[in-house]
Parts: sequence; structure tokens; C-alpha cells
Amino acid sequence: MTLRYLTAGESHGPGLTTILEGLPSNLTILQEHIDVELKRRQQGYGRGGRMKIETDSAQITSGIRQGKTLGSPVALWIENKNFQAWTKEMSISPIEGFESKKAVHHPRPGHADLNGALKYNHRDMRNILERASARETTARVAVGAICKEFLRQFDIHITGHVVEMSGVSIGTSRPSFEDIQKAQEDDECRCIDKAVSEKMKAKIDEAKKAGDSVGGVFEILVKGCPAGLGSHVQWDRKLDARLAYAILSIQAIKGVEFGMGFGVGTVMGSHVHDGIYFDESQKSYKRRTNNAGGFEGGMTTGELIVLRGAMKPISTLYTPLESVNVDTKETVKASVERSDTCAVPAASVIAENVVAFEITRAFLEKFGGDSMEEIQANYSHYKSQLNEF
Repeated sequence: MTLRYLTAGESHGPGLTTILEGLPSNLTILQEHIDVELKRRQQGYGRGGRMKIETDSAQITSGIRQGKTLGSPVALWIENKNFQAWTKEMSISPIEGFESKKAVHHPRPGHADLNGALKYNHRDMRNILERASARETTARVAVGAICKEFLRQFDIHITGHVVEMSGVSIGTSRPSFEDIQKAQEDDECRCIDKAVSEKMKAKIDEAKKAGDSVGGVFEILVKGCPAGLGSHVQWDRKLDARLAYAILSIQAIKGVEFGMGFGVGTVMGSHVHDGIYFDESQKSYKRRTNNAGGFEGGMTTGELIVLRGAMKPISTLYTPLESVNVDTKETVKASVERSDTCAVPAASVIAENVVAFEITRAFLEKFGGDSMEEIQANYSHYKSQLNEF
């Protein structure tokens, strides 16, 4: 069975639900594994007041017994503590005489408000923004946390860091995977360069004072993937394409690139393609460089996966842009919802976790089985095959 999941829930509703189906049995999953990732998502310089209200924790309601997966769907519930202040507004049952005090009629430029209202025929655009909100990514991070635990059993690890924010960049040089992993956890901007991080904070402070918002670029690294995940034989089996889809599905992400990225269009092929050699000590094929970012032909090469995502500035501005009242058609200022000034560090964590899901899905497609023991045996056989090639 293909690994898959669905999420449900509104930003100010009772909570978020997700069901993850297709996991093998006998994978050890503890609630703290998930809560660690949820906490990471809530952190970051520039986050708004919502993060002071919520203390996200995932309640596992099915699919796990005595700390191990059963092979049946895993269901998770994450409470929205802020719902206590929204019980009437977000009531599932009709309330006699109810008049909304938080209806939205002035769409925000850059948000799903207007398009969603036109599509679903809602005059009150709260019916759109509640689901379009990035609060939904909490459930996706919970799914990714489980997938990270699966990948760790095969020595596959994922990290991410912020490389640019509003024109302030760390440049192109990078330390080791392990150094990046540690440095980004110790910084509020998830930036590996402390001096650059301070400049990023200054940009966020400047934007907050002006009622504006800040975007940026994050980089995701995956270490330990074997060669051959994904496939060249159909467009929808190319793993780099699926990862790009996953990253772009995160709210406010507008661009994705792998390895050298758009730089491949600026130089000759001899400066782009990665020379191949055989490493006798490891009995494996290696690349002299990694401009491809770990992919050739839609398949992993065995090198480090390197991808970047560009996040636009958040569309809710405390100094709002011009908009239209959808009832009167008058020119007005856009609605203002409680929001972050910058969520790029959080987006980096979200991206780690959606990448974890896609890598896990591709891994299970290649080495699938109904139990961890069966998958481990299949993977061990494949590694032996690679060593003999």
C-alpha cells in the first residue's frame, strides 16, 4: 500500500486531525518523538502571539500499541487551545441568533481569501482563511515526525536551515551536515552564522515596526539515502518532482531548487554535471561534486540531497494593503488577522517534515513490506546488490 495521509481542522477550531496510512508494523513511535518536532515548528524569531497560546502536543488515538505501530492507520489529534476563545464563532452546531463578530469581507492580497471565496461561494471569507491558514502544517509536521523515526532506522537523517532572509544571506559555503544540524538548533533564525542571524533579526524588527513582513530561503539536507529511490520511468515517480510538489504545498512557498538550482542555466555543462568515480573503500559509486543536489533522472544518486525553498513574506500585514469590500465593492484596507512577522525558520522545520514523508513514501515503494523486519531484510539485500554492482 502507498503511504498516504489526510489532515483536517481549522485554525481556530477545536483541533487538528491527521490519519497516516501505510506504515509497517513494529516501528517504535513514542509521543515525545512527535512533540519534539511540534515544538521546533513553534519556535523562531518573528513568530506571533499564537505561539504563546498553543503548546502543541499530539495525542495518538489509534494504530500504536505499547509504543509500536500495528500496521493499521495511525490517527493523531492536536488540540487548538485558542478554540476556547472561539467556541461560538467556530461552533459546529448552529446557534440561534448568532451574528459573527469576526466575519472577513476584505480579502488580503497574497492570501487564499478571495480566490477561495469565489470558488466556494462564501461571503464570509473566514470560511476560507480558517483552513488555508498555516496552522494546518502542525498536522503535517506530526506526520513527518513519524516518518523521521522510520528513516532513522535506516540511518537516513534530515536537517534544514535558513540561508537567506530579506536579502541577508550566509553565502554559498557550508560546513558538514552534522555542524549544520547542531548550529541551526542553537539559533532563533535557524541560521548557522551568528553574525548573519543578527542581521536577519534586525530585518525582522524593522519589518515589525513598519507593520510589514519578511520572507526568505531555507535549505533542506537529507543524508544517507541510497541510490535508486524514485524512478525515471514515469513523470509522477520522479522523486525530486515529488519533493518539489511537497515543498510548494507549504503555505507561502513560491520557489524550489535542487543543488546548483537556477545556476545551471548560467554556465556550460562541463561546470554543471558531476563527475563519477568508484570508491574502492566503500565499494560504491560517488560524484566528484554535487551540483545535481542528489538527483539524476528523478532518482537519488546516493549523494547528499540538497534542496531550497523560497518563502514569500506573510500576506497578513499590520499596515494593510488596498483591497475591496466584497459586499459593497468599495475600496478598503485589507483585513488584519493575528500573524507572524516572519515564519521562515518555522517553514524550514515544516519542510524537513514534508520531505521526510516523501522520502519515506519512496523508500517504502522500493523496499516495501508489512513489517519493519521485512523491510529491513529487503533493504539489506539491496545494499548487498549495490556493493556487488
